[in-house]
Amino acid sequence: MTQALSPSGPSKTAQVRWLILFGVWLIYFCFGLTIASMAPLVSPISAELGISNGLMGAILGAWPLTYILAAIPCGILLDRLGSRHMLLLAALVMAASGLARSCAETPMQLLLAVALFGIGGPMISVGAPKIIARLFHGKTRATAMGIYVTGPYLGGILSLSLTNSVVMPMVGDDWRSVMLVYAVLVALSGVVWFAIASLPAARKQSGGEEGSAKFNLSAFLEIVRLPEVQLILAMSIGIFFINHGLNNWLPEILRGHGFSAVQAGYWAAIPSSVGIIGALVIPRLAVPERRLTVMAALFVFSMAASLLLQVSAGPLLVVGLILQGMARGAMMTVAILLLMETPRIPEERLGLAGGLFFTFAEIGGVMGPITFGVLSDLSGDFVLPLAALTVVCAVLLTILARLRALLRWMGG
Repeated sequence: MTQALSPSGPSKTAQVRWLILFGVWLIYFCFGLTIASMAPLVSPISAELGISNGLMGAILGAWPLTYILAAIPCGILLDRLGSRHMLLLAALVMAASGLARSCAETPMQLLLAVALFGIGGPMISVGAPKIIARLFHGKTRATAMGIYVTGPYLGGILSLSLTNSVVMPMVGDDWRSVMLVYAVLVALSGVVWFAIASLPAARKQSGGEEGSAKFNLSAFLEIVRLPEVQLILAMSIGIFFINHGLNNWLPEILRGHGFSAVQAGYWAAIPSSVGIIGALVIPRLAVPERRLTVMAALFVFSMAASLLLQVSAGPLLVVGLILQGMARGAMMTVAILLLMETPRIPEERLGLAGGLFFTFAEIGGVMGPITFGVLSDLSGDFVLPLAALTVVCAVLLTILARLRALLRWMGG
């Protein structure tokens, strides 16, 4: 059994956890880079391939659908094989997805290329929480989770703000070349991670991780039958509906307010920038005794943002983007903390629990982009999609109230 690292001390074994955290962060950065890479390019891609908003929504939602099928198997493999090879494979698969997008000649080819990302995605988003849970404990765990979650937000900021202003001009305004550039960056992140994870101190730290857990159906049922887990999984669907819907369509929402492609990219980066602060600060504030209250505040922020994003350019729109960033940056992290610290989930099943979380969450990840695309086609703008977000936030607050009541009852 792997010996937990001491949260303090000068030994190399204790210090290498921060280097491992950087490796995880780097791959997660490229994870976010790839997720956001198509949002600034929706217009040129749609124009070249003849794609409507509804069909583009299906394409943008293709990888979460694959993710749903892959998340639990990835959690099982992680428990059995360990993180070193899994995260390398994650980077290579995500890079292959970017390469395939650059070669797509039809909407179906593009959909399949995006869907491929969903096989690699859970290898990192399922593996990262388990690595953090194993390496960090107490307050440092929340800090570490906040740090690694900044990775995809920084990746998203880079993609949203620089794709149309820097990368597109650099490659001759060819969206295919943009996809290729990002694919190379993702592959390089995998090489860096594998070099870090192969260091003797890192290998020693991982100890008996690989092959230490065996999956069986009873272990899965033991987790999924817990009522508190069921409520957290239900919340995860709504959280990802909101995040994926806005992640993929925010630049187009802003263009609907009269922004140019470059301006929309810069403004769409505001939530990601704020999200970094939220990811670092809010999880530390969400100590167990007030975690549910913090989550309720995040849902309220998200609801307010869904209303304010309907406002044309001005101070209220800025407030909406800031509130959306605060909610986006912390909702998932707090939800994962709730799941990972559920007393009735054994530590050796955290990988499986993570796979379960993201399997359910990505149901919302599929529904969000598709709902936005279909409703925008129906209404001719983004009023209906944003109204759908308001309804989802109200449902999330109801689920959270039920979770609070259940935990109080369990606590006697």
